[in-house]
Amino acid sequence: MMSENFVIGIDNGSQSTKVIIYDMEGNDVAYGSHKLAELVSQKPGEAVHPNDDLWDSVYHALKKCLNNFQGNRMNIVGIGLCTIRSCRALLKGDGSLAHPVLSWMDRRLSEPYIHEDDKVKYVTTTSGYLGFRLTGEFNDTAGNCEVSWPINRQTLDWVEDDNIIAEHGLNRNMLFNLVKPGEKLGTIRNELAQELGLREDVPVIATANDKAVEVLGSGIKDKNTIMISLGTLISSMMLRNRDYENAVNFFPTLAAIPFQYVYESNAIRRGMWTVSWFKNLIGEELTSHASKMGISEEEYLNLQAQEVPVGSDGLITILDWLPYPDKPYRKGVMIGFDNRHTKFHIYRSILEAISLNIKNNIDDMLAELNEDINEIVAIGGGAKSDLMLQILSDTFGLPVHRRAGNSSASKGAAISVYKYLGIYNGFYDAIDHTVKTEKTFHPNSDNYHFYQNINNNVVKKAREHTDEILKLTFPIFG
Repeated sequence: MMSENFVIGIDNGSQSTKVIIYDMEGNDVAYGSHKLAELVSQKPGEAVHPNDDLWDSVYHALKKCLNNFQGNRMNIVGIGLCTIRSCRALLKGDGSLAHPVLSWMDRRLSEPYIHEDDKVKYVTTTSGYLGFRLTGEFNDTAGNCEVSWPINRQTLDWVEDDNIIAEHGLNRNMLFNLVKPGEKLGTIRNELAQELGLREDVPVIATANDKAVEVLGSGIKDKNTIMISLGTLISSMMLRNRDYENAVNFFPTLAAIPFQYVYESNAIRRGMWTVSWFKNLIGEELTSHASKMGISEEEYLNLQAQEVPVGSDGLITILDWLPYPDKPYRKGVMIGFDNRHTKFHIYRSILEAISLNIKNNIDDMLAELNEDINEIVAIGGGAKSDLMLQILSDTFGLPVHRRAGNSSASKGAAISVYKYLGIYNGFYDAIDHTVKTEKTFHPNSDNYHFYQNINNNVVKKAREHTDEILKLTFPIFG
């Protein structure tokens, strides 16, 4: 009976929405995706999702996935919803958008909400808004309401003090009701169920912030295992049982398992986006060569970059394509060009910069915790690259695992559904039965020592010098 049923996992990310239908053993059965539109910026530092782009991406990805599904749609018994974190949605009284959703990249999200439009009745997250579009209920997951939200981390509910809520520019009536990760946001709206050919009693299940859901879907349970998410925002995460106050080199965020925590390292903003940026610079030439060989653009780049020596013949990249607000002068830098260097050196140098940068961020976090790791799980779009994962393994000197499936966030959303439905005995049991490793990469000892040398003697010292130059250029070029 169990194997006849299916669940849907929604992964609404910064660049696209992925929707996957899983069987009860966690195997991908059908897949659909839909790209998000480019963010709109009317003023420097602003970034919004145009029109109703977030819901449009979820809706179309759902339809594409269901169209690729060969089974009986009446056997789909649950939907798990994972969305981009750290965004802000301003809604009218009927739940429709009063304004386009503010992206996590928008500088206004570092400040309390300012109520300037009486059409705005609710202020919520992407999970609150998209959950409403799916269910018609004004519920949100507590696991996606932190940093700029007045939440009590011990109860996973809103704080009781109205003064604290007011400090965030809000009042209690503006806030959605909160549920915990793994609990029900609501039941799919009747008209949407009919349009999609689903049962009208399908529950929509809450998850948490997208990075925490990736931790769940990547199967992280062991204290000495860390997950690296190779997406638009590249960061690393460990699962822990206790909160951590006054952390300096990491951020303790709410996990996708209630009352557990994910320790997240400092991140690389626009991380794998930098690869997309470079692909766009090459343009038609890349597309043409890849097409002639019958492979994807990424496969073509990886194939060529494998021939580039470790260390990219001295070409060093500093990844500051989107700096943190407290260091706005920082820009992306490439140092060490000479006549040996080709576009494939540039590509490999970007991948090496990603690996070295995230290693240094992880090392800072581990030093503060006085802990070690012995293995890595890599997920996200960048984890599809064998070259990227081999560079990571060589940089850390540790095995790196690639999980099976198209999206760890979608898998984490599905695990939340399994837990809610009682298919398995809780989150951990669901992980044991549904998360599988596709391939493991092992370090090359010579490469590991070479990267250590580059990192300690060049990369860690580079910003001491580049920062001073960029502070001079910033007033001129911005």
